[in-house]
Amino acid sequence: MEPTGHSYPVTKDDAQWREELSPSEYAVLRQAGTERPFIGEYTDTKTEGVYACRACGAELFTSQTKFDSHCGWPSFYSPLAGDSVEYLEDTSLPGRPRVEVRCANCGSHLGHVFSGEGYDTPTDQRYCINSIAMTLRPSES
Repeated sequence: MEPTGHSYPVTKDDAQWREELSPSEYAVLRQAGTERPFIGEYTDTKTEGVYACRACGAELFTSQTKFDSHCGWPSFYSPLAGDSVEYLEDTSLPGRPRVEVRCANCGSHLGHVFSGEGYDTPTDQRYCINSIAMTLRPSES
């Protein structure tokens, strides 16, 4: 991943990330990869709870903002708090600029956010997030 020009509260060198993450997690979280659609463990999950960054544990999204977008990845209309994620311009697809979403605590790639797609959500945004980038912490009953 390209450096963003600032440091994060959680910093580890590449060897530490490779040791702590599975090869698939590393490819998405640290190399800005994307898991295949419709295979992620949280794509259709209805469990109530908080979704945290799989790399550092920072809380990112809640099940209350998760919605069915039928796009193949978990979708949320808003992060847990405005400062829990950061946004970067992504020009990796020629002719299709996107907005990358990263964990503000460790800089790990989570997915992308799209606006104006017509979903009936309070923000008209779809945070398209890789399941492998998160861990669901179920609410206690």
